Amino acid sequence: MFHATLQQLRLFAAVARYKSFTRAAENVHLTQPAVSIQVKRLEEKIGMPLLEQMGKSLHLTVAGEEVFDACKDVLQRLGELETALDDLRGEVSGPLNVTVVSSAKYFLPHLLGSFVRRYPKVEPRLKITNRANVLSSLAANESDIYVMGQPPEELPVVEYPFLENVLVVVARPDHPLAGEKAITLECIAEERFVGRETGSGTRKAVEQMFAAKNLKIIPYIELASAEAIKQGVIGGLGIAVLSLHSLHFELNAGALVVLDVTGFPLRRRWYAAHRKGKRLSRAAQTFLTYLEEEGEQEVAHLLTPGHDDRP
Repeated sequence: MFHATLQQLRLFAAVARYKSFTRAAENVHLTQPAVSIQVKRLEEKIGMPLLEQMGKSLHLTVAGEEVFDACKDVLQRLGELETALDDLRGEVSGPLNVTVVSSAKYFLPHLLGSFVRRYPKVEPRLKITNRANVLSSLAANESDIYVMGQPPEELPVVEYPFLENVLVVVARPDHPLAGEKAITLECIAEERFVGRETGSGTRKAVEQMFAAKNLKIIPYIELASAEAIKQGVIGGLGIAVLSLHSLHFELNAGALVVLDVTGFPLRRRWYAAHRKGKRLSRAAQTFLTYLEEEGEQEVAHLLTPGHDDRP
């Protein structure tokens, strides 16, 4: 029997999942050398290589596959144990792991902060990343709760709509269309678009809307975050479709304006989700209830003119 530490199992599982020491290190908030050393020590204890490099790709050996399966079982059981102990204590406490798409960063930290003020024994762990990484994490069941604009159809999940997501077309105040009324989609389709990367929920919703009118939008430039897109529009690269939740400060400052476009605002929903069959901790279940019952009101307060707390 080998005597691996839980840290070694966690780090090896991260490397095995991402097939990359660099991405694993980023995920666990350690340096790449620190992760490599622990995985090497695990291999030494087992007496067999667990990983092999083929060109630029990292692969699991047969032994690595076995150890990875065991790691997933052990770590899942430990997570369930932690949840069960918190529930037995009868209080809302313990870890709460939340992973969200980058566009949700404008309101989710505010909601999580408000929740933790109410339940100070909860230990929040928030990860903000792009949709592709959110879906990868969801598939691996790494977090308790996921927040996104469009739940995946390809994964078995339970989803909870909790907040309206209003998408609007924005431009610089000196854009030729600023101040125009009832701008057609045909007119908008001819403009230079600053768009999100392929796979973005916002981009998919906008493309579907235009496709229904037999129109197609080809982004003039693609940027990976709402923050970058806002700066691109302010800089004069074109117009964009963004969530109203991300525009509070720019609209108040007069740096951007909302265009009056037929068919907009495009109203969608923000969803909280988790894997079907997942046993939620008391903290996670209470947070879901909080989002469903109070999320809309809390975010409305955040967006009230004169509210200065940045999310």
